[in-house]
Amino acid sequence: MATLAMVEEELDRAARPPSRFWTLAEGRALFELGAFYMMRPWLSQLPRGDGHAVKVLPGFMATNNSTAPMRNLLRDLGYDAHGWASGRNVRVNNALIQRLEDQLKRLNDNSGGKVSLVGWSLGGVLARELAKLHPERVRQVISLGSPISDDRGHTNARRLFELLNGKEPEPMRGGRFQGLDEAPPVPTTSILTKTDGVVHWRGSVQKPSRTPSENIEVYASHIGLGVNPSVMIALADRLAQPEGEWAPFEPTLAQQWMFPNTGFN
Repeated sequence: MATLAMVEEELDRAARPPSRFWTLAEGRALFELGAFYMMRPWLSQLPRGDGHAVKVLPGFMATNNSTAPMRNLLRDLGYDAHGWASGRNVRVNNALIQRLEDQLKRLNDNSGGKVSLVGWSLGGVLARELAKLHPERVRQVISLGSPISDDRGHTNARRLFELLNGKEPEPMRGGRFQGLDEAPPVPTTSILTKTDGVVHWRGSVQKPSRTPSENIEVYASHIGLGVNPSVMIALADRLAQPEGEWAPFEPTLAQQWMFPNTGFN
């Protein structure tokens, strides 16, 4: 028999968009952008990579311009960083999935190694599904504030997304994109913020998986996730891991104040 506490806990976990307060406060992303460029020289000293290819996917309604600062930093850290070859992230259809698959195959073939996928918001959902389709080509997936649950009620962009894509986007009608909350069979990191004004943080929590997976909480806005210095620290740490030697994120003593929670499982 369910107790009142159990019922209240279930209601608390029910899918809902972020509070209006955090949505109206998304303008704080400008301060995160300023902090990114102020700390840019220091960020360039983060752990360097091994040169493997990294593909970065933008969020809903965004283009490669939104991920340019992140990709430039990754190149400075030694990665072969690429945007996606799909313009503005608006329509989720079979043509988009085919372009994503073709680009992944090309990067994998040209580099001779697996590709890391970094996706912001909707881009993270696409990155995870792409890794499910081609796990043999993907090294790891890192999502930033992505609605990775199976319930769009976690995001206040739901109505616009469904207006442009329908309640069942074309890939879902073809049997793909089922079980969005299931992690791909590669190491997976979900970076999230409890002050997200677009996607409720509960919708970004990666549930326990048989494959290596983790959740990392940061202090950020949704729009600022792609430039937030703490996100860049976690991102650089995750990408710098030798292939096949994945381990959960452990911030240094000096960094711990930036990462209030690295669990949720």
